Amino acid sequence: MTHPRWAWAAARSRGVSHVRADIRVQDALKCFATGSEGSAFVAIVSDGAGSASHGGEGASLVCRTFATRARQYLIRTGDLPDVGEITGWLDHSRDLLSAVAERRQLLPRDFAATLILVISTGSTSVVFHVGDGCAVFQNVGSDSWLAPIWPEHGEYASTTSFVTDDTTPHPRFVRHDQEISGLVMFTDGLERLALDFRTQQPHTPFFNRVITPVRNSAGNGRNADLSRQLADFLNSADINARTDDDKTLVLAVKR
Repeated sequence: MTHPRWAWAAARSRGVSHVRADIRVQDALKCFATGSEGSAFVAIVSDGAGSASHGGEGASLVCRTFATRARQYLIRTGDLPDVGEITGWLDHSRDLLSAVAERRQLLPRDFAATLILVISTGSTSVVFHVGDGCAVFQNVGSDSWLAPIWPEHGEYASTTSFVTDDTTPHPRFVRHDQEISGLVMFTDGLERLALDFRTQQPHTPFFNRVITPVRNSAGNGRNADLSRQLADFLNSADINARTDDDKTLVLAVKR
């Protein structure tokens, strides 16, 4: 039986613009610990494109596909994957999306979605990123947070890269070989609250605030109570007054 060495909370919330338009939530997420005694934490978040008719379905498929491939790889090898391995997962997810689109007489871009994948043992972490949203780390012994990969935005507002882009997507990969004590991941609905785009730095007070309940919690694995509280936070009047988009937030600490 796997006993996770990680504790985490995760939630998503439908944006008020989607509530008004009666559109399903377009964000998706998967989080789990696996490997030797739950030593590796895997988190995947995806945001379906607002311009895509089935973006939410695309995001869900992307998360499921990457979660399956990551779990299988970690159980089989016990090692963190390199960029070539994860690019193969990306190709597989693109093939699945194309097949789904063809069966439904749609186009792959109708399922357009972003991707952020983080796999971490605490001592080493890899990030694989297509599009916007962000993953941030706090190194052990540091008071600040860092973003190994900055969100990608196009020339025009609300544009970015997607897994289903007609040409090869623009995936970015980073291997972080410093020990981390915490990680946070989020979709673009929270970017303006969490990131300083002028300095291209994470907003430290925001991350210290949201990670503290997880750090102070008892036990390992997914914390259901904190995840429910996190969903309430994402759907609060204060947050909805500052962003009308869907919001996903993953908070994790290494014990």
